[in-house]
Amino acid sequence: MKLAARVSRIAPSPTLAMAATAKAMAAQGIDVIDFSTGEPDFDTPEPVKAAAEAAIRAGFTKYTPSSGIDELRGAIVDKLKVEQGLQYEKSQILVSCGAKHSLYNLAEALLEEGDEIIIPTPYWVSYSDQALLNDATPVLLATKESEGYAIDPAALEQHITPKTKALIINSPCNPTGATYGRRMLERIAAIAVRHHLVVISDEIYEKVLYDGASHVSIASLGPEIAAQTVVINGVSKAYAMTGWRVGYAAGPKDLITAMGNIQSQSTSNPCSISQKAAVAALRFGEPFTKQMVAEFDRRRRAIVEGLNAIPGVSCSMPGGAFYAFPNIQGVLGKHGPTGPVNAPTDLASYLLKSAQIAVVPGEPFGSQSHIRLSYATSMDTITNGLKRLRGALEKLV
Repeated sequence: MKLAARVSRIAPSPTLAMAATAKAMAAQGIDVIDFSTGEPDFDTPEPVKAAAEAAIRAGFTKYTPSSGIDELRGAIVDKLKVEQGLQYEKSQILVSCGAKHSLYNLAEALLEEGDEIIIPTPYWVSYSDQALLNDATPVLLATKESEGYAIDPAALEQHITPKTKALIINSPCNPTGATYGRRMLERIAAIAVRHHLVVISDEIYEKVLYDGASHVSIASLGPEIAAQTVVINGVSKAYAMTGWRVGYAAGPKDLITAMGNIQSQSTSNPCSISQKAAVAALRFGEPFTKQMVAEFDRRRRAIVEGLNAIPGVSCSMPGGAFYAFPNIQGVLGKHGPTGPVNAPTDLASYLLKSAQIAVVPGEPFGSQSHIRLSYATSMDTITNGLKRLRGALEKLV
């Protein structure tokens, strides 16, 4: 069977693949320490579950409008106004089956052959593949670990061509945990406005911030940049609702309408019950989120301290999200029982086979020098995992 050419441009999501492998090994009784999964280990808050149960009992189990129920879109409008000072109408909101789905709808509605989209590296693995699936060219903009993965405005300008249509920003960032402050966002916004770029602002980790930091949406920096920005968000990370599959996009009405038309011909509406649950999350979930983030902060400090104590490994302190992104250059080039370890992929394979530790290699994120570990797991897992990791790396020669 001859498949469409676009299929050959992409690979399966490496994060999901590693998580699936770890779960399969655990199901076989293997003691796997899983640092691969990008989801909170907390249970969904009780008010959210109660709202879902009430929806089931009330028979709210049928089709809804394909772009989302009015109540949820209204809750999103209220959230964006109160928390970011953003003014949207319900017609400018699209509810989808997760933030990833929102991003894909956007790529389909916006990108076409000949377009370029600038993606700062390191980057979330699906940005590039979604662009490729829609015939666009990802243009990777390197950032430096030594500079906190900040975008260099001069470098950004140099990457812009007549074909450049969009720029993705992700703050806090998966995989680095880096955050963009107001001053940096103002400089990015000025460039985007000057070059008429669409800014895709992935804010899914906006509430997972540390050290007193506050989230700033680039769309809040003025009417010009707001008119060129699509905000992507959802309830998965902030409210431990990854499996409920509710994300949303907010942006220019014509673009959101186009995205909604695409969704109406693909998935139709997101799950009706999940939408009712998402309303409860947005209205009543803040206390839960604060407690969860406080615990993530404790784990963040523990895992970074532990990683920095391992010879050959260094790890900067992430300012947001729930990932550590250690630099493992100091162990590359060595050999282990399974062969040479010359790249992050080699190291991830070695750790899984020899020490039963699941991590995600850096290459799919755009790095040849890092691995990603999620600390959205228990403190016991972190403590035992660090011991096991140190022991495995000490066996490399």
